[in-house]
Amino acid sequence: MTDDEPTYPTYLKLAELLSLQVPRSSPEHPDELLFITVHQSSELWFKLILHELGKLRESIAHGRVLEAVESVGRVNGLMRIVTAQLHALDTLSPQGFSQFRHNLGTSTGGQSAQFRAIELISGLRDPGYLEYLKSQQPLDPIVERALSQASLPELFAQLLSQRNLAARTLYATDDERELRLLAEGLLSYEQEFAMWRFLHVEVIERVIGPGTPGTGGSLGAKALRDTLGNRFFPELWAVRAEFY
Repeated sequence: MTDDEPTYPTYLKLAELLSLQVPRSSPEHPDELLFITVHQSSELWFKLILHELGKLRESIAHGRVLEAVESVGRVNGLMRIVTAQLHALDTLSPQGFSQFRHNLGTSTGGQSAQFRAIELISGLRDPGYLEYLKSQQPLDPIVERALSQASLPELFAQLLSQRNLAARTLYATDDERELRLLAEGLLSYEQEFAMWRFLHVEVIERVIGPGTPGTGGSLGAKALRDTLGNRFFPELWAVRAEFY
């Protein structure tokens, strides 16, 4: 092995990575490391999810359906991971969090540019939300890039249009099995995303209560609970009722 041959710690840059969890409480609160680690690791998963969503978008845009089916399967697996780690915050007691919460300053999860980009790419494009985002100037480049791209629902609708298909056709015949698998994968993605939203709200309410304002002056759990009914693929949900 040569001197410049990567090792496990150098390849993963572990020294730099493990130096980034820096609690602000003094003396250090024993629960603040948990809080920081969960949120930092979430951002790492968001980075990977955005990377995979980019591959998924490209596959759909170029009509590579089976490739898109495989890609959305990976995205769904990643969403399950980022959701599961929220359970670690269930162990954070209300009294424990209250003892170091002031160290968060104006920070709030709503400032996560990567999560905003995931929402936009996934299809959250209602006018009120877009107006809110555009009022947050300057926009993070990641958010601007997501705004400039077609969303997953738009790309899937274009794919159906190019093949002269309607959503109902995917379920009324076996001729379009690959596209139906993709449609079901996209619905599974929406469910995984909704599960993350739901568990996120539940964790917040468990730690600070349902009516308490969020960190950084945000509206807290109530505002987040209002987003639980958002749909990325309403046509794919509605088509089910056409069979009854």
